[in-house]
Amino acid sequence: MTFPKNAQSILVFGILLLFLTPNIYAQTKRLKRPSSRVGIYSVDQFVRESFDIYDKVYKYDGYAEAGTPLDDEDIDVLEDALNDLEGLSDSAPNILGDVDKGNAFKKAKATLQMNKAQKALKYSIKTTKELLTNQRERDKKDDDSDETTSKDDNSEDTNSTGRDTDGKTEDTKEDSNISDNLEVYSKYDFVPGDKLLFFDDFAKDFIGDFPSKWNTNASGEVVKIGDKGKWFELKTGYGVYYVPDVEDLPEDYTIEFDILTKGIGQQTSSTARLHVILSDNNKFNDGTAHYANVSLPLGQYGAFSIRAKNYFNRGGGAVNTDIKADLRKAILNQPHIAISVTEKRYRLWVNETKYIDIPRFIEVENVLKYLKFHLNNLKDNEEHLYISNLKVAEGGVDLRRKLLSEGKISTNGILFDSGSANIQPQSLGIVRQISQVLMQDETIRLNIVGHTDADGADEANLKLSKARAAAVKDALVNIYKIAPDRLETDGKGESMPIGDNSTSDGKAQNRRVEFIKI
Repeated sequence: MTFPKNAQSILVFGILLLFLTPNIYAQTKRLKRPSSRVGIYSVDQFVRESFDIYDKVYKYDGYAEAGTPLDDEDIDVLEDALNDLEGLSDSAPNILGDVDKGNAFKKAKATLQMNKAQKALKYSIKTTKELLTNQRERDKKDDDSDETTSKDDNSEDTNSTGRDTDGKTEDTKEDSNISDNLEVYSKYDFVPGDKLLFFDDFAKDFIGDFPSKWNTNASGEVVKIGDKGKWFELKTGYGVYYVPDVEDLPEDYTIEFDILTKGIGQQTSSTARLHVILSDNNKFNDGTAHYANVSLPLGQYGAFSIRAKNYFNRGGGAVNTDIKADLRKAILNQPHIAISVTEKRYRLWVNETKYIDIPRFIEVENVLKYLKFHLNNLKDNEEHLYISNLKVAEGGVDLRRKLLSEGKISTNGILFDSGSANIQPQSLGIVRQISQVLMQDETIRLNIVGHTDADGADEANLKLSKARAAAVKDALVNIYKIAPDRLETDGKGESMPIGDNSTSDGKAQNRRVEFIKI
């Protein structure tokens, strides 16, 4: 049996301490590892890996109870282990989908063992965080610091599954792999376009149908995944393309979408990739005379590169690059992908990190008018990739000049969790630009006004719009240190629509925030 690298480190350290420190027991009653397999590969692997790491953390718990101090090397090992634990925990919802493939007996057995494994993970994550927190508190005391431990370090993991949805507890949000700590995104500089060209969350499509606003030369279907809503499953295959109804891309535009995976793991091929293609046609190929292709790696057993390749005037292109990146954890954790094209410049972000910034990737302007997706080398019916919330918008260059010159901007690029005032971290590029305007001219004061779509009751939407405006103010004050007396807030609910609330595009336009100079 082989263990992940970090688990091996914990094992080695645990064995050393076992010989040096006899008769040590943790306070918590030890969980018993399941003695038999279920017969569903992903479930058996998840259970085995969960208890492998649990056993090591359990030993650390005992050493801590005995008063054995942790040194710097121990801290490093535990921090690495925490990353593995949270990544493993976040893969649980994907694995649960495999349970339905078995018969009634296997389903019952798999559910029981998954519950045990998740209980082991919950204990391991909580215990690891507490061990790290205790050490950090000692370090802070040595430095005469009076700061308290962050709430995030002390929170107990519940069911971390990626992006937050309504009804989840604060603990769940704090332990989400997608960071809810907005300060991580404080330097995120992606700014979405301000003129919506295309949006699809598949809200109007029926489960099992191919989405109405896309085309393909193969197949695919809209699926509903738990409380995460509707997603479009792309099928893997040679020469298979998915083309959304996006035509005549402008010179400056942005593309955003979310990815969800299931069954991706150590056995996934190193050649498994999602290709995002800008093309000169809407046919089922990369392009005729011009295209720009960036592919994201999906494999998990190594850190595989992002690839960027362009092709212009039938004679090749100047760029054919492998860009070093470790996207393994992100791929398992519902990443948000953002792309900005500004004339010839091409930039790409995965969550808060910018991985590509090529100044002349688009060698010939105004010829790449179409967007395409291609997925290859996943195992059919075993490994799955879904896409949702595809948004294409014109602009995305600089809102600062518009605010200074016109005294007002309206943007639907600041996104919130559904029915909530929690800002999605990837939206901070716009908030950052607003902060730069306020820092440049300290005489400027702003009124922040929130708007919603028409879903839900009028009174609830009015309250939500006010809360969202207040959340944007809080981000400006707490992250970018803008004086609170320079900002006022208001909310208009659904009372001032600018789009058709019967369509997903119109709803996306109506969910917006305005910044108005006072």
